[in-house]
Amino acid sequence: MNQILKLLILASFLFTSCKTSFSKKDTQKGMSTETVNNTTNLTLAAVERFNAAFNRHDVDAVMNAMTEDCIFENTNPQPDGTRLVGAEAVRAYWGKFFANNPDAFFEAEETFAHDDRCVVRWIYRKTKDGKPWHLRGVDIFKVRNGKVAEKLAYVKG
Repeated sequence: MNQILKLLILASFLFTSCKTSFSKKDTQKGMSTETVNNTTNLTLAAVERFNAAFNRHDVDAVMNAMTEDCIFENTNPQPDGTRLVGAEAVRAYWGKFFANNPDAFFEAEETFAHDDRCVVRWIYRKTKDGKPWHLRGVDIFKVRNGKVAEKLAYVKG
């Protein structure tokens, strides 16, 4: 429950930040509106590269979009999922995931970003037991130097 509360607070912060594009906190850090907007644009581009590579099932491109010390928190098993740390562990996960889910497709419904943080509300679609199946959720990304450093995944119900 604590993680869900944190997620809601972060999403609320990002939504508010997206509306204003610039906060008092950024001013206190000495960041200009242009710096914040440039960082936000780089964050959005990094997440978009990651998502496109995911939908191509291109493990090499997914890993090229992530840092060497990346962190990925999966949604399974419940209640807290699995935490994978480092490119080697994350690469192994994606390879197995794509092999086991050949028609997996991630549809971004809405994206919020501010500075090095991004929240994506998504629908994940695939075939399960021969029938169309989907799951809805949210990913929280942290981007560093134009690459995904963290991808934390949460699902509805």
